[in-house]
Amino acid sequence: MNRPASGRLHDRAWPKRVPHDIPRLETTLWENLEISARRYPDKPALIFFGRRIPYAELKAMVDRLAGWLERDAGVKHGDRVVLMLQNSPQFVIGFYAIMRVGAAVVPANPMSRADELSHYIADSGAKVAICAGDLAPHIVRGSEQLDEGQRLRHLLVARYADLMPAEPEPADRPPEAWNDWLVADPELPAWGSRWADAMALAREPGPYAGRPDDLVALGYTSGTTGRPKGCMHTHRTIGHNTVAGALWSHASAADVGFGVVPMFHITGMQYSMHVPIWLGSTNVVLPRWDRELAGRIISHYRVTTWTNIPTMIIDLLGSPNIASFDLSSLEQIGGGGAAMPQAVAEKLEKQFGLRYMEGYGLTETAAPTHSNPSQAPKLQCLGIPFVGVDSRVVDPTTLKELPQGETGEIVVNGPQVFVGYWERPAETEAAFFELDGKRFFRTGDLGRVDEDGYYFITDRLKRMINASGYKVWPAEVETMLFRHPAVQEACVIAARDAYRGETVKAVIVLRHEARGRTTADDIRSWAREQMAAYKVPQYVEFVDALPKSGSGKVMWRLLQEKEQA
Repeated sequence: MNRPASGRLHDRAWPKRVPHDIPRLETTLWENLEISARRYPDKPALIFFGRRIPYAELKAMVDRLAGWLERDAGVKHGDRVVLMLQNSPQFVIGFYAIMRVGAAVVPANPMSRADELSHYIADSGAKVAICAGDLAPHIVRGSEQLDEGQRLRHLLVARYADLMPAEPEPADRPPEAWNDWLVADPELPAWGSRWADAMALAREPGPYAGRPDDLVALGYTSGTTGRPKGCMHTHRTIGHNTVAGALWSHASAADVGFGVVPMFHITGMQYSMHVPIWLGSTNVVLPRWDRELAGRIISHYRVTTWTNIPTMIIDLLGSPNIASFDLSSLEQIGGGGAAMPQAVAEKLEKQFGLRYMEGYGLTETAAPTHSNPSQAPKLQCLGIPFVGVDSRVVDPTTLKELPQGETGEIVVNGPQVFVGYWERPAETEAAFFELDGKRFFRTGDLGRVDEDGYYFITDRLKRMINASGYKVWPAEVETMLFRHPAVQEACVIAARDAYRGETVKAVIVLRHEARGRTTADDIRSWAREQMAAYKVPQYVEFVDALPKSGSGKVMWRLLQEKEQA
């Protein structure tokens, strides 16, 4: 790969036995399941509250559902199908069945409601949806508020409990608060069908005709800068990071993964579904995060690899039962979505001998474009450019490459970069530019490269706070606030200031033991000792929780919009 000299700094940190590039894929994601089912027919592919589903059984269920989609729902090659479930065997079966008929998956956040779902349905042109029982009313309302020609024609509704043991063992037993949605079985409209009935028909799908460049997933962005846009991914773009992700972490069929990062989100889709199926490994699936259940699952199933988000680690380490959990089987742990606080990472390594590997990627890039090498990770760092990736830092205005150490926009070129935004040619064109004869994607994130070729994010392109000409990057202030012993979580936003124009405001969740004891003045006094005066939060607001997306990211724009209002 042709990279400028500055782009090869990271070669010194490149993980051993990992190739810089891999050959172009000529197979599809569906074929990964087909091969693993032949190679490991009796090996558990999924474990769900103790129910083991071997690879051969998983493929058989996928075939049955694909047959129903083709013959009863009329799904054809090139169609789009909405998929809206929590992590579960039904999500995996649904995803691979949609691919089996040559259609594309529109993964919807289970937290979505009618208005958002109306947009996904109408924008994608989907006529069929698969969802869980508790979510069916939202999809029905979302469809019914559209014009007749835009509405869904078929809805398939699954019940999680159908693929669970009747009585899960203690290690697998879900919280009682989950019971209602695990067994939800609502009344359906005339155009609705039940999963169990569809599977009982045992339809056979027609011959597989998928191609590597077929549209396979239409993942919608969070919509924080406007209406969500569908990111078009093919078998090749997602498949590249599926193979590269396994190579990067030295994973194998012997691994036991923990699938708790939401599969509707690109990171969970890759590491809780596609990578394990490519490898033929076993994945223990958890539909929602619960720290006590997570601790028991890791201990009981001897989980070896766990992709997560830092908030999960923070929560697990805060459990009063942490001493009773056996995390000794974990060999690989890491994730992204937000920076791992240094104090938490240090505790994780000191107490459990685990080095947290942070990575970076977007829906548009099928998850990682950067990741920390396992032998030399750096804290608060995106890592180095991933397998097959050429990444640069450019001036956001001129799009000229900047020297090492200077802050600019992170841009990427690689096989995993999406094709473009669904039916938005102007926005697709604006997201890309050419540099050194290559098509680079503009991430919209600001960062810099250090002397070793590691990338560090400073913030979103438009999230800077300008305090009397002093530039404040909120992520930097948040990182420092995490060091305060009373701070559990923090989000920094801009507040209006008659003198400065803008000033810094911190929205903070205090640790339980600090609530009622720590004041805003305490935080400010401490901050003055830790950071330059213009970075110190002039306003401090305490809240019980920060708003988060379905993938666990703090939704800072919601807080910013509230402040501006």
